[in-house]
Amino acid sequence: MERLKSLLEEKVAQYNNTDFIANDPISFPHSFSRHEDIEIVALLASVIAWGNRKMILRSGNKMFHEIMHSAPYEFVMSGEWEQLDDRQNIHRTFFVSDLKYICRGLRAIFLRYGSMEQLFVGHSTWDGIERLRNELAEANGGVTTRHISNPVSVKGKPGSACKRMHMMLRWLCRNDGIVDIGIWKAVSPSQLMIPIDVHVARTARILGLVTRKQNDRRTVEELTEKLRYLSPEDPIRYDFALFGVGEAGDSFIEKLNNTK
Repeated sequence: MERLKSLLEEKVAQYNNTDFIANDPISFPHSFSRHEDIEIVALLASVIAWGNRKMILRSGNKMFHEIMHSAPYEFVMSGEWEQLDDRQNIHRTFFVSDLKYICRGLRAIFLRYGSMEQLFVGHSTWDGIERLRNELAEANGGVTTRHISNPVSVKGKPGSACKRMHMMLRWLCRNDGIVDIGIWKAVSPSQLMIPIDVHVARTARILGLVTRKQNDRRTVEELTEKLRYLSPEDPIRYDFALFGVGEAGDSFIEKLNNTK
């Protein structure tokens, strides 16, 4: 495991640098300084963070700078979104009607709590995600959204991996002074769970860090437990290594495989 940790740290150093920001959805919260703006943008950027990355960046620019006029908090709290056409497409299956849903929920959250962070304080990240879903639903007549996955087990099936929400939490809770912003101080990086996608899962399975074939909540917990062994105070730092290697498909993956 020490050899594995050394190799993963090598890749963290390679991928966790400022060059990563420009071509990643985290570039959107990085472009704001107001606390409330960063929260709103982090949530919405993570929600649309699926599919082709160039398309994600185009869609984010459209949403944050054209539709929201580069003032997300004012846009949410003013209710200006109510005047938009529900049918306008923003990103793939995410339409203005979905943006309105989230804006309506966020306005209620900010009025009640002052920050989304309060939904996670004193709770596990899984429970925080469930609380966020429930608050959004309450503000929208009890209707849940398909754009924020359910971490709760349903009919015996494990809850979702909630990859995009865990990615948002990484952005908001880790402050490495490089890529992650870390404006939330009451949620420790040690509490975070790995945002697992096809790239992270592929690398983790090659390394023998996970045994399950599904990418669900149980797999996230299995992998995060292994990463906590390597770095109890900041296990999700290895997201950069696992994702970077998996996406790049570079020859280093064989080097990693040989450490098993």
